[in-house]
Amino acid sequence: MMVAENVENIRERIARACAGAKRPPEEVTLIAVSKTFGAEKIREAMQAGLTDFGENYAQELREKHDLLGHSPPRWHFIGHLQSNKVRHIVPWIASIQSVDSARLAGEISRCAAVAGHVVAAMVEVNTSGETSKYGVAPDRTLDLVREIRTLPHIDLRGLMTIGPLDPDPEVARPAFRLLRELRDECSRKGMPLSELSMGMTNDFEVAIEEGSTMIRIGTALFGRRPAKATA
Repeated sequence: MMVAENVENIRERIARACAGAKRPPEEVTLIAVSKTFGAEKIREAMQAGLTDFGENYAQELREKHDLLGHSPPRWHFIGHLQSNKVRHIVPWIASIQSVDSARLAGEISRCAAVAGHVVAAMVEVNTSGETSKYGVAPDRTLDLVREIRTLPHIDLRGLMTIGPLDPDPEVARPAFRLLRELRDECSRKGMPLSELSMGMTNDFEVAIEEGSTMIRIGTALFGRRPAKATA
């Protein structure tokens, strides 16, 4: 299938999931995960109406940004980010969704100050407890949110997580529900957050049912990629 057909199919699935959850589909942002796919695939997706794209690797993201600089999409960094790579993407990134330490947040704020603007960010939470995943532990999330909110050049928008990679999407539901509960607890503690970035190709309908406002879709849009994990 062409990317445009895949986009239409995903939009229809989002609409059905939102209807079942009694939510307007406009509440859910579709982020196309374009890692390992070239600029032509991204252009094809943009022609199909997509505006938001997620990348996992800073060098690959910089190369694509340079190639698409005349009409850039909104870039979201969703992979593990090393502090020494922050300065390379901060001047033009739409959001950094994988902030998992006060040290990384501090470097983002410092680089954003140099660039003269404020960077939107999200705290990545390891809701599944898998040692192979990055992210702050759930019981440390509120403390990290509190610390990041003191930084002048970060606009903390919400929380992000990756559910367990399992063929049964229901396996991911407890992880998504936990992220929503953490977001709600932040609000109760006077730290309101508007975004929940959760849900990928295999489980995004469950994520929408649990309150996701951003889903990160790769395989269902672009096909399978030669990587260890798919989005």
